[in-house]
Amino acid sequence: MLNIHTVPCLNDNYAYLVHEPTTRTVAVVDPSEAAPIIAALAMHNLKLTHILNTHHHFDHTGGNLELKEKTGARIIGPKADADRIPGIDTGVGEGELLALGIKIVRIFNIPAHTRGHIAFWFEADKAVFTGDTMFAMGCGRLFEGTPAQMWESLSKLAKLPADTRVFCGHEYTQSNGRFALTLEPHNDALKKRIIEVDDLRTQGLPTIPSTIGIERETNPFLRPSSKELRKSLGMENADDATVFAEIRRRKDEF
Repeated sequence: MLNIHTVPCLNDNYAYLVHEPTTRTVAVVDPSEAAPIIAALAMHNLKLTHILNTHHHFDHTGGNLELKEKTGARIIGPKADADRIPGIDTGVGEGELLALGIKIVRIFNIPAHTRGHIAFWFEADKAVFTGDTMFAMGCGRLFEGTPAQMWESLSKLAKLPADTRVFCGHEYTQSNGRFALTLEPHNDALKKRIIEVDDLRTQGLPTIPSTIGIERETNPFLRPSSKELRKSLGMENADDATVFAEIRRRKDEF
């Protein structure tokens, strides 16, 4: 199995060291800054070989050039956004497969937060890196896309196996949970999850990873078909994409 180490960066970002032990291949996903990554590599006695970027935002690529200069790591990111990924060596897109040591990574295009956003899915290891498209109980703002695009992107991720671990880009879970509760106050799975999340944060621990199964039960952006949620919005007869758009609009104002 892959070894995945969470590396807190900036104020609320997460980068991830992904270590394939057979070949000692090591990738970092979305390094906002270099210093915490370098410290984590030293702590785990690892040498960086790859940098994986889900999208171009600086809080996900800010460490690219320094890490590449110091380690020689190859940078892989969305081909649709290659001109905005610092130091990129290889652009990838929907359906392409990458080898990380002996592990295979499948690429998904999941635009809307940015036009070129991608996800990295390690199927055999039950892990997907979703950047700022899917958060625990949330989703990213629509900076470069439409609600329909984001709904399609999230629906793609929601079809992954329920036990797939979700590694996202930020620690937004408590705030996301408070918003979710305004839409589904009687969702028992959501109430249980919020208690767990609050306990983790009280201990100073990450709430990530979640799982696709947990997100299906608790993430309002995956639940526009929920009767309770639709009733809260007064949208009992709207289609899912329209309900999703209203959820996103309300979250923007929350």
